[in-house]
Amino acid sequence: MKRSRITVAALALTSALSLAACAQPGTDPTRVGFAAAEGKTPAAPAVPPEPTTPPELAGEETPDPATEPIPEPTVAKTQKWVKIFSGASDRDITPPRSIRSGSRNVELNTAENPVIGTYVTDGAGRTLYRFDEDSNKPPKATCNGACAKAWPPLLIKSPGKIFPKGIDPKILGYVERADGHCQVTINGWPVYYFAKDGKPGDILGQGVAGTWFAVDPKGGKTGDLPESAGGTGGTADNGDAGADDAPADPGY
Repeated sequence: MKRSRITVAALALTSALSLAACAQPGTDPTRVGFAAAEGKTPAAPAVPPEPTTPPELAGEETPDPATEPIPEPTVAKTQKWVKIFSGASDRDITPPRSIRSGSRNVELNTAENPVIGTYVTDGAGRTLYRFDEDSNKPPKATCNGACAKAWPPLLIKSPGKIFPKGIDPKILGYVERADGHCQVTINGWPVYYFAKDGKPGDILGQGVAGTWFAVDPKGGKTGDLPESAGGTGGTADNGDAGADDAPADPGY
């Protein structure tokens, strides 16, 4: 009997030592036992916080705001076989190399000059002019023959399309010339090139004979350009007198 008690005591001591060996350093198995006996739930081990996304990575994951597609131009006006659109073409248009050939697709843009202000160009940036001896009510082109060699009209072929940028499409159209070709008009005024303009941006025809002026987006005249600013100062001959001096094609 005594031996049995000793055996039981040894087993109890061995069990206590086993619990102490499995416990984490600094813990008290006895206190854990008391806490369980008193009905208290042991505190859950602290869970490390999940790593947060660095700001730079978070920024990369943010989708870009949706952009609205650029609307395609619509037909704003029709004059017989010519359609005049509400804006620039959504496709690239190659302007004709020659200012005398005309085209089925005509682009009209605007440009700025520090002296004369805003004026109208074709799709290649070539200056367009109006002639005081023409009329806009009704539209009529009077520069023909030798005059048209120095001042080639901006022609449109059938079936034609006009794509303006910075110009009200409602004031655009064409007029039939004496030679049967059709010439683009702005607010009724026929528009022309000047053959002596050698490159886009040239306005050598400004103020010639006091009757030729770069046309503004409303069909009006821009101001005189003095010789010091690159113009003729209004002293050059008009189309009839200077036509023989005009090159056959400026090549721009």
